[in-house]
This record gives sequence, structure tokens and C-alpha cells, in this order.
Amino acid sequence: MREGLAVDTGPLVALLNARERNHRWAREMFEAATPPLATCEAVITEACYLLREMKGGPQAVFGLLERGVLGIPFRLAENQDAVQALMARYANVPMSLADACLVRMTELDPKATVLTLDGDFRVYRRHARQVIPVLMPD
Repeated sequence: MREGLAVDTGPLVALLNARERNHRWAREMFEAATPPLATCEAVITEACYLLREMKGGPQAVFGLLERGVLGIPFRLAENQDAVQALMARYANVPMSLADACLVRMTELDPKATVLTLDGDFRVYRRHARQVIPVLMPD
């Protein structure tokens, strides 16, 4: 498994919710990865929201942070202009804040690969022209 994974919301939700279609795939990806897996506050926010009705859902997200499975090295305040420019560039998609942060994370770490279920990452480009490496289910 590659190191330098940047985790999107979809795999995180699928990992924590056994009823999700991609639960098995997400579990395999997390088990094979070397922690901590990088993410951003926007992904944590989305995951907590999507898991809010699952018993212990938001707490499970925070549990991954507490156990060091996930880390949040990205700081939006330091990358606000770049994130805002990405969101403007991909407004027609539209690009969420979480997606923009993940794209920016791959710009800052050229070895980063986005762990995602979101096909929009096949459209997005880092540094305007570079394909973003992704791990997605088939």
C-alpha cells in the first residue's frame, strides 16, 4: 500500500458504516495503509454530518483521530487563497471545500494519493494540469 494517502469523506464513512456499499473495500484500504492517514477538517466535518444518525457515528470519527489512524496536517488558514481559487476554477463541478482541501494537499505533497469514492477527482487537476493520483474501487 502506498504511503501518503489523503482520505476523502466517502471511504471514511464507508469504513465506519458496515451498511455502506463500499465498506469492505474501505476496510481493506485502511487495514493496508500506514497510519496516520492525512485528511482535513472539512472531511471530518462532512463525515460527522453523514454519520450523525448512526449510533456512535461522529464519536467513531473522532476515535480514528484519537488513535492516530487519521491525522490533520492541513491548515486551511495557511491555504485559503489556493483553496478558494480551486473552488472558483471548478465551480461548474461544483467542488466542495473538502475536495478543494484534498486537491491542495496533493499540491503540497507530490507523493500524495487521494483515497476516495468521488469520481470528480478524475476531473480535478493539481497545479492546473497534473492528474491527481487516486485510489478508488473498481
